[in-house]
Amino acid sequence: MRSSNSVKNAIVSFIMNIITILIGFVSQKVFINILGTEYLGINGLFSNILSMLAIAELGIGSAIVYNLYKPVAQEDKERIKSLMLFYKNSYRLIAIIIFAIGIFIIPFLGFFIGEVNIHDNVTYIYILFLIDTIASYLLTYKRSILYANQKTYITNIVHIGYLIFMNVLQIIFLIFTSNYIIYLFIKIIFRILENIIITIIANRKYPFIKEKDVKPIEKDVKKDIYTKVKGLIFHKISTVVVLGTDNIVISKFLGVATVGLYSNYNLIIQAILNLFLQVFSSITASVGNLLVENDNKKSYKIYKNMLFMNAWLFTFASAGILCIMEPFIKVWIGEEYILPTTVLIVLVINMYVQGMRRTCNTFKEAAGIFYEDRYVPIIEAITNIVASVIFVHIFGLVGVFIGTVLSTMIVFLYSYPIFVYKPLFKRSYSQYVKDYIPYVIVSIFAVILSYILTNLFIINNEMLQIIINLLVVLIVPNIIYIFTFYKTEEFNYYKELISNMIKSRK
Repeated sequence: MRSSNSVKNAIVSFIMNIITILIGFVSQKVFINILGTEYLGINGLFSNILSMLAIAELGIGSAIVYNLYKPVAQEDKERIKSLMLFYKNSYRLIAIIIFAIGIFIIPFLGFFIGEVNIHDNVTYIYILFLIDTIASYLLTYKRSILYANQKTYITNIVHIGYLIFMNVLQIIFLIFTSNYIIYLFIKIIFRILENIIITIIANRKYPFIKEKDVKPIEKDVKKDIYTKVKGLIFHKISTVVVLGTDNIVISKFLGVATVGLYSNYNLIIQAILNLFLQVFSSITASVGNLLVENDNKKSYKIYKNMLFMNAWLFTFASAGILCIMEPFIKVWIGEEYILPTTVLIVLVINMYVQGMRRTCNTFKEAAGIFYEDRYVPIIEAITNIVASVIFVHIFGLVGVFIGTVLSTMIVFLYSYPIFVYKPLFKRSYSQYVKDYIPYVIVSIFAVILSYILTNLFIINNEMLQIIINLLVVLIVPNIIYIFTFYKTEEFNYYKELISNMIKSRK
């Protein structure tokens, strides 16, 4: 059942993200053609500013989902009801706090924005972004029971519908009205509708969560949640700073128009990241279910299998982004939107580092390891801000992302081996390094070779260039991985898995 749910969640997540990518490209092209780069920059900037308010969530959602794994496995309905009520009340309070902080920020918007030349009132736009953020916390808490029951595919199917209908309507209204305010209103309406639909589904699948006779959660469970939340506060701050301040730094020192140029690259990179990261998110509940068994050897074996696939996926993704990004941007929106190649290289390195963290992070979240490494994210966040601000003055735009790479390496090289690898698998730091080094070496070789080969076949037709580069990316990294690792246990695990799936379908 666990493997079945993982595969189902992963497949639906993959399909969802393919659809998201396609919709995103069409929507962004229409957006740029009608509203321009500065509106795109404002869109990215306010998304970053409001994402920073997610600190107020404190990680309560992650802590409660972790505490749901055991009662879900034991079918303890009373404890599930208690946790859901606590979640509901917590998120209502969070929505109020976010609204209050969001209103408080309004007088300081000028500090973040710098020079901007758009037709609409910037404060009004910001308020609509704030309403959308608050709407994301209303009625959303019932997703947690679907996550804990390994039914992520259900929320993903609903999200696919949300994205398709919302973007189609936004595109239609942009084409006929060129009105950015209506564009934002449509987003808010569909955000609320998505949460309502998921709530209805959760209520139908688990009708007991609607019952009124709910006991308060036990003191020990509440204490565990609060302990994890104390640790998650630091993680939330770090995530927001590391991933949410790039646009703010760019806007402040390089201008909103530069944010708009970077937004195009970021859209593609985040689409690819999400495409693969959703696969890992889809199996977090299954890993949590596995860790309840408390079998170190079995957990480590699963970890090794996941790490192998993790490395392969992000080697392929890195080669693809590096080799295809520039010709694709030219075809998609025009040559004037191309950034320097040095920026692209650092963005690819950053994406690879983020991606390679995912296996450890999946086990970390599933195991509820939030409090133990609570101070590491603060170091990561400080490093990111200081390095990005210093390097943006020295190297320009590329300096912002060098700072991000340096800060993310702290978690990669220190936090995961010490706080995840050792306690969960009873393995040494040296073993952690040994597990990663072969993949990193092969990845670097595969990506560089792919880039060299694509630069040997430069032609004037951009569409044909994309096809040639795509063929190189499809062949080179995959052949290198197959020939390097075909004798390993991890490779044979997936070989047998695919073979069994084919046999079962026959």
